[in-house]
Amino acid sequence: YESKFIEKIIKVIGDKLSRTPLSVAPNMIGMQSRVENINLWLQQGSTDVGILVIYGISGIGKTTIAKYVYNSNFRRFKGSSFLENIKEISQQPNGLVQIQTQLLYDILNGRKVKIHSVSQGVTEIEDAISSKRVLLVLDDVDHEDQLDALLRMKDHFCPGSKIIITTRRARLKTHLVTEVHAVESLDQNESLELFSWHAFGQNHPVEDHIEYSKKIVDHCQGLPLALKVLGSSLLGVSIDVWKSAFEKLEAIPNGEIINKLRVSYDSLQDDNDQNVFLHISCFLIGKDKDYIVKILDGCEFFTNIAIQNLIDRCLVTIDSCDKVQMHDLIRGMGREIVRLESKEPWKRSRVWRLKDSFKILTEKNGTGTIEGLALDMHMHPTNSPIYSNEKVLETNAFGRMRELKLLHLSHVQLDGCYAEFCTELRWLCWVKFPLDSIPSDFPLGSLIVLEMQYSNLRQVCQGTKCLPLLKILDLRHCDSLTNATDFSCCPSLEKLILLDCESLVEVNESIGNLERLVYLSLRDCKNLKMLPKNILMLKLLETLIVSGCTNLNELSLEMLRNMESLRVLETDEIPIGDELWPGRSSRILSSLPCSLVYLSLQDCSLSDDSFPRDFNNLSSLQRLNLGNNPIRSLPNCIQGLRGLSELSFWECRRLKSLVGLPRVGNLNVECCVLLKKIAYQSGQFRKHGTKCFYNDNLVEWENNYKLEPIGRVDVEIINLLGLCKLESMAPIRIRKPYQSQIDDDRCPVQGLYERGIFSTFFAGNEVPGQFSHKSTKSSISFVVPLLPNHRIGGLKVFAVYTKQANDSPWALPGPLITRVRNKSKGLKWIYAPSHCGIPAEGEDMIWLSHWKLEEEVHLDGGDEVLVSVIMEPWLQVKEFGIQLLQPLQEESHNNMTSAQHKTIDPYYAACATSGDSDEYKPGVYLLSRRSVPIKDPIWFNKILGDSDEEDKEEEQQDGHTIAAAKTDGNINSRGLLCGWKVLLTAVCFFLTLLLSLLFFTFSQKEGIV
Repeated sequence: YESKFIEKIIKVIGDKLSRTPLSVAPNMIGMQSRVENINLWLQQGSTDVGILVIYGISGIGKTTIAKYVYNSNFRRFKGSSFLENIKEISQQPNGLVQIQTQLLYDILNGRKVKIHSVSQGVTEIEDAISSKRVLLVLDDVDHEDQLDALLRMKDHFCPGSKIIITTRRARLKTHLVTEVHAVESLDQNESLELFSWHAFGQNHPVEDHIEYSKKIVDHCQGLPLALKVLGSSLLGVSIDVWKSAFEKLEAIPNGEIINKLRVSYDSLQDDNDQNVFLHISCFLIGKDKDYIVKILDGCEFFTNIAIQNLIDRCLVTIDSCDKVQMHDLIRGMGREIVRLESKEPWKRSRVWRLKDSFKILTEKNGTGTIEGLALDMHMHPTNSPIYSNEKVLETNAFGRMRELKLLHLSHVQLDGCYAEFCTELRWLCWVKFPLDSIPSDFPLGSLIVLEMQYSNLRQVCQGTKCLPLLKILDLRHCDSLTNATDFSCCPSLEKLILLDCESLVEVNESIGNLERLVYLSLRDCKNLKMLPKNILMLKLLETLIVSGCTNLNELSLEMLRNMESLRVLETDEIPIGDELWPGRSSRILSSLPCSLVYLSLQDCSLSDDSFPRDFNNLSSLQRLNLGNNPIRSLPNCIQGLRGLSELSFWECRRLKSLVGLPRVGNLNVECCVLLKKIAYQSGQFRKHGTKCFYNDNLVEWENNYKLEPIGRVDVEIINLLGLCKLESMAPIRIRKPYQSQIDDDRCPVQGLYERGIFSTFFAGNEVPGQFSHKSTKSSISFVVPLLPNHRIGGLKVFAVYTKQANDSPWALPGPLITRVRNKSKGLKWIYAPSHCGIPAEGEDMIWLSHWKLEEEVHLDGGDEVLVSVIMEPWLQVKEFGIQLLQPLQEESHNNMTSAQHKTIDPYYAACATSGDSDEYKPGVYLLSRRSVPIKDPIWFNKILGDSDEEDKEEEQQDGHTIAAAKTDGNINSRGLLCGWKVLLTAVCFFLTLLLSLLFFTFSQKEGIV
């Protein structure tokens, strides 16, 4: 038995040693923050078989991240395999079998298994993975059949096994995936650093190359592949070559980068998706998705499914405004595909470069190949032939472009008749159209979208000309338009934009005939006085925007009551609350349609008396904007809006209190400079996103914090902290939430109640009260004593700090942070006070706080705890201390003071330190009122603190010892000192010695044999 046991030990050790890390490139810029959540997922200890997908565009760093994560975690599993280039290998003869063979070889630690078919491979893999936890990485997966050969047996994986997939497809096998990780581009600083390593061999550019380095980095938009390729190509060359390379880059993308990115384009299943991609990359980036769908559906494409496939392959994204966006290098790849169609621009399917388009139109050599063309003369140099009248563009230059469907012209004037103009146009965008109406011979019968912004139009169509298929008409900024056209010429219209048509005095009554109209914008039509009565006939109208129509009369708004389809109404800057019209605002607001989901009343002169008693007519309302109105308190009618998800009081500079708020998802009180209090209806508070900048007077925010003068603080807390002579405390400078600068104004010392923690800041260096642990360092480690009632009820913390000479930029959420880390249980609590004292240079400041710990906060006897205070570099900690408190102590204080003073503040008693905190990641709780991560990743990583780094810092700190902590009140602590560490070290030593002896004995026996 002894020999078999030794053999097993040797095999385990051999298996561990035989698995080596993967080779990864040096200079892993920005890697730590990008792999943190993946590492947490791998290390959380779950017994589930988990599948995580890492996706992003080509060159974004998916494989690099996967390798880094693999190297950091593969030894935690009994078996592991990293299968690279699955897409490429699977396309080879018997490629899937090769992949299965490699997987088995890795998991079985070098034992080869002969596989003849995919189905046999599945069976073999099922046997191999059923008895051991494995980490499996599948790199560059493109199709689901590649996964089927490897994941068809997911149920056979040993519990706790993890699979990571890298792919360019966001929706790959979504029904099997448990986690999805989208790889983000590098930020500006990370990009410049990575580029510099490849271009200069150091982490920053050399002095005379900074300008072009930044230009090239901007061009790459955070794509690591591009930064590496371009950086390496410019290593060691002169500045003249740099300049020439950048100029070429703007015209012709780098071939190596394009070839890498083109893989995603080539993987598109058919020419429908490819053509949609090319149209977007050449003409339609930044347009609304619905807008693009209408145009390209009119070109007989299946646009919705195509866009979804492009999103799936990370070729386009949809932003928060529903606009289609594309990485600049992806756009360059698409345009390069078109450029390579032919050396002659007129033989290409799409023409967008100014020089090419201008040449085609002046030489009149357009062809039937051209499907889209763009010409923006606004960007043309003033010394060009078009300005010197040497060349004139004529309409017949378009005659041979029989397949032209997309046309974008800007500041272009054409001479001639339009009878021979191309007849297949679906999209015409003509900025600065020079004529006062669209010529009657202009063949626009197939047009879907017509944009004529900043044009000279006085009317849209002459005579009885019909645009039967037109769905979107955009005439914004047409200052000469006085009377919108007879809309009977465009019966299919769905969206009408007449924004900022300053001369528009009326809208033709024929608008009532537009049975399909869903969107109407009349924003900033300042001379418009009356909405057409026939607007009530628009049974499908969902969005009406009349913001800025300052002369619109009240009857126009009152008659909207019967528009049952209206969901969005914007009436900003219409003075419906003007004092010259008493009662008008209440009447108008009471008559709004009950179907509204979003209502904007910004800058409408609404005061407290302008609102009706209730908003019963707005029971469906979800978003309400009351910004920039002279409101002083929360209108009563808003308290009944139970369905609100967004509520804005932006720049309501007279607003003093918001008491009785309903349950709101997002609250905007930015620039409400007089606001002092925010409170909610009973049971209506929930955590939400809040914009709360420039609110220096806000002292009470329910379920977040409360600030009050130190003289009004509960006697109980004053006694707990040992404070005295409150009246003699000197005023201090306080940094308030979201404050970007600190002024020299000083205010009286305040008490801050926040998340179950009380804090106060005051000048000086004499700390009141007793503290069992003090240090001149910024952290203290201790072992929790074994108390009679087995738990700690409170924690006192103090820090004496001063300001150093060198200031540095602020880091959010604040320059002061206390972190409590239970090393035994793997838990952390991080507290950044919303308000903090800022010392003047050479002045000492004391931060004194008391943490009221609930039972859920696990600080049990024997736990090793590290408490740290973290500050910006320009603040120096001079002394730091802690004191544990037991529950009985606090109860005695309660009994002693209850008769003398009010009960403890609800902001302090109600907020349990863990129960009301935000779990940023497993085991890490943010007690700041800001639950969002700190923007500076280096600073935030320091706050979160890596365990190994913390331990190393502990050992390096002089005079920093680990000891059993004592609590106040002469309690027999029976602490554990640090005996468990000594014991663990001894056990590891003796086990190592025993294994060595056994290995030596076994070797001797083998030698004898």
